[in-house]
Amino acid sequence: MSEAGEVDYDVAVIGGGSAGYAAASATARGGLRTVVIEGGKEVGGLCILRGCMPTKALLYAAEVKHLVEQAATWGIQIPEVRFDFAQVMARKNAMIADFAGYRRQQLEGGRFKFIRANARFVDPHTVELDNGQQITSAHFVLSTGSVVAIPPLPQLSEVGLLTSDSAMTMERLPESLIMLGGGAVAVEFAQFFARFGVRVTLLQRGEHVLRDFDVEAAHVIETVFHREGIELFTGTRLLDARSEGGLKHIIFEHEGQIRTVSAEEIFHGLGRSPNTGGLALANVGVTTDARGRIATNMRMQSSAPHVFAAGDCSGPHEIVHIAIQQGETAAHNILHPASPRAMDYRLLISVVFTDPQIACVGLNEAEAREQGRGTIVASYPFADHGKSMLMEAKDGFVKLLADPRTGEILGGACVGPSGGELIHEIVTAMSKRMTAGELAAMPHYHPTLAEIWTYPAEELAAQVQA
Repeated sequence: MSEAGEVDYDVAVIGGGSAGYAAASATARGGLRTVVIEGGKEVGGLCILRGCMPTKALLYAAEVKHLVEQAATWGIQIPEVRFDFAQVMARKNAMIADFAGYRRQQLEGGRFKFIRANARFVDPHTVELDNGQQITSAHFVLSTGSVVAIPPLPQLSEVGLLTSDSAMTMERLPESLIMLGGGAVAVEFAQFFARFGVRVTLLQRGEHVLRDFDVEAAHVIETVFHREGIELFTGTRLLDARSEGGLKHIIFEHEGQIRTVSAEEIFHGLGRSPNTGGLALANVGVTTDARGRIATNMRMQSSAPHVFAAGDCSGPHEIVHIAIQQGETAAHNILHPASPRAMDYRLLISVVFTDPQIACVGLNEAEAREQGRGTIVASYPFADHGKSMLMEAKDGFVKLLADPRTGEILGGACVGPSGGELIHEIVTAMSKRMTAGELAAMPHYHPTLAEIWTYPAEELAAQVQA
């Protein structure tokens, strides 16, 4: 067994995605001997290769197509809208190749050692690589990411599924598709497929899609999906799956009845699981939860004090900017144990890139109730806002939550055009602990989408003043 004082490296980072790269860059800048060990077939991490960047490229293509199809609204005549799916995918592939190539250059740039291999713990300070090498380190940062979750029915694997991973390499669109799940990945892909002419049926276990978001936001998306021809079943229970007659079939329970839906493909959009199974964490004394997620404190330190974790393998939020912050927090605490830094999720941002986009920061009404925290709430619809009316982008609303005594803004939600951009005004306000009155008094140019925030802010400010 290696002793911590006789090691090859000060820090070994296992996983070279966004969290791992952030941690390694920071520890290397701080003068620590750092190695990054990456065992994936490709380099870059989920965000670049199969997550944020490629999916948003596809979603934007679908949005452009949708806008062109609605061109008559603005008096523009386009007799026929056609598309080349191979070209859509080729553009996405070219962009992702550029992003991944840049990340590869960063990893191989020489600031730290970069090894392509899978690693598993042998003892608290030693990992064995699948190339036969052993590495010893005083500290570890685990950033191994996530994998597509196991399907809820074993029959689904036998029938065959599309996933957010395999969809990135599709060469053709199916004529019809059953989407399993109602989270961000599921609803984004459902709208993408529907806007490219695929007949989509979405099955969701809960009573609404996007259960972690504002209920009113879910209602807006469900209304839009119905309007765009997506067949939506909520409150379902999956019972069986089979392949027959050239189609794939899902049998499910809905409102007390047994129903069957059929399609050319089934998309598994039920989330991802931590990629920790091959690390042999028991050999280092690292505790995981039932899902395999590495348990950490707010300093990103695991149950083994010299082992830190960051990103999707630790959670609790599978969001890339959070993963980067976690990686940087872990690195800071390795570099500066006498002045540790803790994660603060008060400004947690979530965005769903449907059309309309959904974005939120801080508390929503349900969370405030669970915490027993009093709030005042005000909202304003895009259907009554000048700039969004000009754009014919009238679905959705903005909403603010504030402290009833002080007026401090505690949360915000935006369901509407450019929601992922607009929410950052509330992030800025909350970061400085601004009140609703201060936000209302801040100048906003007219006509802009951003000025919509002044309406709920003014309403809340008046309540506080009363």
